[in-house]
Amino acid sequence: MFKRFIAKVREVLYKMNLIKGIKKLSDTKDVYMNEEMYNAIEKWNCLYKGYFEEIHKVFYHTIDGKKTRTMHSLNMPKVISEEMASLVYNEKCEISISDESLSDFIKEVFKNNKFDKNFQDYLEYNFALGGMVIKPYVKDNQIKLSFVTADCFIPLSWDNKGVYEGVFINQFVKNNKYYTHLEWHTWEADTLIIQNTLHVSDTKGELGVEITGRFEDFFPGVAIKAVFPIKKEKKANSFVYFKPNIANNIDTQSPLGISLFANAIDTLKTIDTQFDSFNREFRLGKKRIIVPAQMVKTTIDPNTQEIHRYFDPEDETYEAFKFGDMEESPVKDIKVELRVDEHISAINANLNYLAMQTGFSAGTFTFDGQSMKTATEVVSEQSKTFKSKKSHETIIEAGIHELIESIVQIAEQYKIYTAPEDIEVTVAFDDSVAEDKNAEIAKQIQMINNKLNSRKRAIMKIHGLGETEAEELLAEINEENKTATAEEMDFFGTGGSK
Repeated sequence: MFKRFIAKVREVLYKMNLIKGIKKLSDTKDVYMNEEMYNAIEKWNCLYKGYFEEIHKVFYHTIDGKKTRTMHSLNMPKVISEEMASLVYNEKCEISISDESLSDFIKEVFKNNKFDKNFQDYLEYNFALGGMVIKPYVKDNQIKLSFVTADCFIPLSWDNKGVYEGVFINQFVKNNKYYTHLEWHTWEADTLIIQNTLHVSDTKGELGVEITGRFEDFFPGVAIKAVFPIKKEKKANSFVYFKPNIANNIDTQSPLGISLFANAIDTLKTIDTQFDSFNREFRLGKKRIIVPAQMVKTTIDPNTQEIHRYFDPEDETYEAFKFGDMEESPVKDIKVELRVDEHISAINANLNYLAMQTGFSAGTFTFDGQSMKTATEVVSEQSKTFKSKKSHETIIEAGIHELIESIVQIAEQYKIYTAPEDIEVTVAFDDSVAEDKNAEIAKQIQMINNKLNSRKRAIMKIHGLGETEAEELLAEINEENKTATAEEMDFFGTGGSK
C-alpha cells in the first residue's frame, strides 16, 4: 500500500476524472504530488482544445431572461504550441550515431514508429500541457514507442537528471464498463520493475475495483509483472519525460513542466474577449431597436387563447424601456457605427504581449480582420523566438539521447539487438529559419567594401564553408575574374592577340 497514496493521489486522480473512490493498488513507494499542478494541466488542456468554461461560457440577457452562449475564440494556445513545435523539430532535424550498425537499428525503429510525425505532434502537446512521455516497449519482437500526454502520467521519483519512476494511466470502455489500466515503472537498486494493475467501475470517473487477476483477458501476452536486472554501466530509464525549458512557478518542487502559455491566461482571455466582441460587432452593431416595455409583454387572444408577442424573445437586438404612452414613445431604430479598426488594433496589441509572454518575438502573430497569421519572415539569431527555440532544443536533445539509451536497454533485455559499449549521439536541429541569405550577402558585401572583413571570411559565412574550402573557392573566383578581364579587353580591342 502506498504511504500517503490515498491522501495525495486521490486528489490528483479526482481532478483527472479518474477517481471518486479507490481501493488499494500495490505496495511500492511514497508519492508526492501537488493537486494544483493537475488542476493547471486540466486548464491548459481545455484552453488548447479551444474551450475553457470559466472563460468561454458567457452569460447574457435578452427580453426573455438570462441565456448562455460560447465565446468566439482565436484559439491561440493551439497556434502557439503548434508554431513552437514546428520551429524546434521537423523532418530536417538530423540524428547522428557514431556506430553505423546502431544508427541503422535506431533509424529502423524510428521509421516503423513514424517517429518524425508523432514526435512533432507530441511536442505540440508537450508545449501545450507542459510535458509528454515516450515509453519504449516490445511487441512481436519489435521495439515500439508509446507516446503519452502529460495528463496520463504521474511521476513517482525524480532527481536532478529528471523523472525516473512513474505511473502511466490508460482508460478504455468495454461492455458499458469503465476500465483503468495503471502501469507502474519503479526501480529497486539496479533492477527495473514494470507492474500492471487493472480496475473496473460501472461509473465513469471512478477507479473502481481492482481486477488485476483478469489482466490477461484484456492484455494477452503482457506480463502482470516484469523484472529486468540492468547493468550499471548501461542503466537507462524505462521512459523519457520531456518538458518545455521553462521554470515551473506553479509548484517549484515538482518535476513536471508548465505550458508555454501557463503565465498568459489573462492575456488569452482578453484576446478571446476582444475577438468575440469583434465577431458580435457585425451582428449587434448593425442596429439597435428600442421599444416600449409594454410591447414586449405577452398577450392572450380572447378567442383562440393563443399567446402573442410583438417581438422574438430570443432576439438580442431589442431593448425594452418604460417610456409611458406608446404614441409618445414609438419604436426607435438606433444605428451603431462599426468599430472594426479599433478591434483589430486592440487584438494585435495583445497578440504582441502574448508573443512576449510565450517566448516569441513581438509581431510573430497578427490578426488582419479575416484570419490569424503567423509571421513567415526569417528569424534573426538575436530574436526572442530564435533564443526560445534554442533553449527548448537543449532539453529535446537530451531527451533524444535518453530515448536512444532506453531503446538500446530494452532491445538488449529482449535480445533483439546488442549495442557497442561506447556510442556518441549528436542531434542537428534545423536552423534554416534563422538564415536570410540575401540579407547576409548584402551585409558581407558592405563589410568588404568598408574593409571590415576579408573576402575569404565572407565566403565562409555566406556558403557555410571551412577555411580550406573557402580558400579553394576564392582561388577559383580569382581565376575566373582574370580570364573574364582578359576576354573583355580583347572584345573592346584594348589588348590581346591581333
